[in-house]
Amino acid sequence: MLLSLVPIILLVGMLAGAVQLFGSDASYGPNQIVLVVATGIAALVGLRRGLSWPDIQKALTDGIQVGLGPILILLAVGALIGSWILAGTVPAMIYHGVALLDPALFYAASAVICALASISIGSSWTVAGTLGIGLVGIAESFGLSSAMTAGAIISGAYFGDKLSPLSDTTNLAAACAGVDLFQHIRHMLWTTVPAFAVALVFFLLMNSEQATRPPEDIAQLRTALAAEFDVAWYSLLPLAGMLILIFLRVPAYPAILLSTAIGIVFALLVQPEAVRRFGESLDSNGPAPILRGLWTVLFAGYTGNSADPSLNELLSKGGMASMLNTVWLIVTALSFGGVLERTGILAHLLEAALKRVRSTGDLVLATVTGGVVTNILAADQFLAIALPGRMFTVAFDERKLSRLNLSRSLEDSATLTSVLIPWNTCGAYMSATLGVMTLEYLPFAVFNYVCPLIAIVLGYLMIAQKPADNVASA
Repeated sequence: MLLSLVPIILLVGMLAGAVQLFGSDASYGPNQIVLVVATGIAALVGLRRGLSWPDIQKALTDGIQVGLGPILILLAVGALIGSWILAGTVPAMIYHGVALLDPALFYAASAVICALASISIGSSWTVAGTLGIGLVGIAESFGLSSAMTAGAIISGAYFGDKLSPLSDTTNLAAACAGVDLFQHIRHMLWTTVPAFAVALVFFLLMNSEQATRPPEDIAQLRTALAAEFDVAWYSLLPLAGMLILIFLRVPAYPAILLSTAIGIVFALLVQPEAVRRFGESLDSNGPAPILRGLWTVLFAGYTGNSADPSLNELLSKGGMASMLNTVWLIVTALSFGGVLERTGILAHLLEAALKRVRSTGDLVLATVTGGVVTNILAADQFLAIALPGRMFTVAFDERKLSRLNLSRSLEDSATLTSVLIPWNTCGAYMSATLGVMTLEYLPFAVFNYVCPLIAIVLGYLMIAQKPADNVASA
């Protein structure tokens, strides 16, 4: 057991040291070095336990392979952001959003909007990559907190993600526990609805203060947006196209690529001079500057060039290159998680937690803790659902508890806490997409940490803990 703890203790200690030495820049290289070193130590533990180097190498590649899908989506979102800004879609979202949304209710409204969208399409990532980008821009226009806005977006997006029958994590949790999907969703209402209510109250209280930006400054920003971009209603069509593709169940990666292509077409139609400006270093009047401009925005993002510095700061973002640091973080984190799983260190830790279970409350606590710990160490929410889901099934059966309690606990922990960990695929994605560091939005992602706490409390109070005889498993 002590040998299993060595790479974990080293990881925690070095991460703390990285934050102490580098502060908010810790995720721009130092944390990646920590994960590489911790992976090496975990590999040595595996060799000490009799694994061969080919075994370790396969664990590394298998771990990284889990993240290839998210990495491709992340790069595509970078291109999407750049093309949508160039096309005027994001500026139009900000232009109309500051006119329609009340700053005094903005955080709560953001959470509700994202919750409804996420229930409809079943993807917190897609909601953050579309509506979330616009909402952060609107918040900055109002002079409101980007970190709190990100927390509201994430709270709403994950609330909807949990309760949507279209969500991959919701289906996975039900499948791992062997229960009916819709019974699983109904059983989650016991923890999910109260947690979201707490989050909404929090955001309403935080919105008691008005926007810090004077109305005349907001009006000036809208004027600058209208002068720099075409912000008519048709500039929002790329967003509408994206939502239609998701409703049609087009997978996220091709849907984002198609939406990026739609953004490029709109940029050519409504913003041709802006496109040409990005390729103006070429001394040519033909199509070459336009091609170079589009190409540049896709890999390097949009760079503001207006007379308004605040507008330039607001909209200078996007591009695949902006996501490369996050890709680096994901690759190093998943390689560490892959080695931990192959060496049995993760399973060893979960087994140790199960040995301490004496009551239903203890079992729920162990399940929630297992999901959180796996999220931290394996850096992937799917593994954080699947591994404890496999290992804790027998414990729920032995206590004659419905597996619905297991599936709910897996979602309350593994699904929700993944976004609170900087090196987890979800935390890294949200940080890169919304432009807010994970540790900055963490205190405001209220739903994501209140829900696991409610699950634990209900476990010890024996509230909504269904006995096995009352539920027919799938």
